[in-house]
Amino acid sequence: MTEMHVMGGAMTRFGKHVGVKAPELAQQAILAAAADAGVALGDIQAIYCANVLGGMILGQVILRDLGLSGIPVYNVENACASGATAVHLARHALLAGQYDTVLVFGIEQLTALGGGTIPLQRNDEKTDLYAEAGMVLPAVYAMRGTRFLHERGARPADLAAVAVKNRFHGSLNEYAQQRTEVTLEEVLASRMIADPLTLLQCCPSQVDGAAALVLSKRPGPHAKDVRVLGSIVVSGLAEGPRDDILDAEITARAARLAYEQAGVEPRDVGVVELHDAFTIAELLYYEALGLAAPGEAVALLHSGATRIGGRVPVNPSGGLLAKGHPLGATGVAQMVELMWQLQGRAGARQANAPRIGVAQCTGGGIAGVDHAASSVHVLGV
Repeated sequence: MTEMHVMGGAMTRFGKHVGVKAPELAQQAILAAAADAGVALGDIQAIYCANVLGGMILGQVILRDLGLSGIPVYNVENACASGATAVHLARHALLAGQYDTVLVFGIEQLTALGGGTIPLQRNDEKTDLYAEAGMVLPAVYAMRGTRFLHERGARPADLAAVAVKNRFHGSLNEYAQQRTEVTLEEVLASRMIADPLTLLQCCPSQVDGAAALVLSKRPGPHAKDVRVLGSIVVSGLAEGPRDDILDAEITARAARLAYEQAGVEPRDVGVVELHDAFTIAELLYYEALGLAAPGEAVALLHSGATRIGGRVPVNPSGGLLAKGHPLGATGVAQMVELMWQLQGRAGARQANAPRIGVAQCTGGGIAGVDHAASSVHVLGV
């Protein structure tokens, strides 16, 4: 069967890019990714542009000035999972023999929104009902956090410890928005957003950024050839009255399928980039991804296994909590980080010498469903 190789990748610094428009930001990542892959732009046969809030035909607008007009451009929107979904679709095309080499990029400029929680897209009666009840994403994750503390006998400090770890990782990452370490006391004392989640336990909402990958049926120029071994995107199931909000069913389902497709097991994973939009999410995803047994997420965190230097470093980039979460770019940036980690190119935040990496990204709070989408990718050398 044809394999999909990550020839190269790049990303911009995540943060506030005052006076820089989306095309320029995306073009920086695209040109750097092509250079890293050792390919000319003319070698690219198709483009996948992931974006959530940038408007229609953004991909064509971005590529117009790069001389790539005329080739197929696919604009992909799947909420926070847009970038990962674009990689998934590109993989389909490569494995089907439609193209030999493609470029996937993600771009978002959230600073244009002025801050605050991402607004719900109120286009149906159920979403209107949820919005009027205050069921924005910080509130939803706060309810999960409250239930977690009750069910697991955990403390607010256990949630806060995720932010301490990821902000430390982010301090080592020149691409991260938040480069300052924080203490447990600082996290707990920061402004309450939705009890028990304080400000430093929520990913920054004012962030711009872009990331790009060159994917191909042939290896890239680097000594360690990174391949996409598994790629899964699933949608959420309708919520029932007895559903467990700590289950993260959609992610557990995607992970099982991705591991099966890749021919690996959770114990084989050496590095993970996951969707820590809120601290509680990372703990839930430890269990959903099989990194910890049910009920053992807090123990795994405090064991040091998920820190850089541990058995399975999680979010060595700093994750969404420190690196930032420009929606369309996040899933692509996660895989750029995994590429660097698997090739030993991550510098001060290098996570040992992993051979298998996992990227996990959920997308979209949707009324009546646990999540709109979840993606899990398995990369390996």
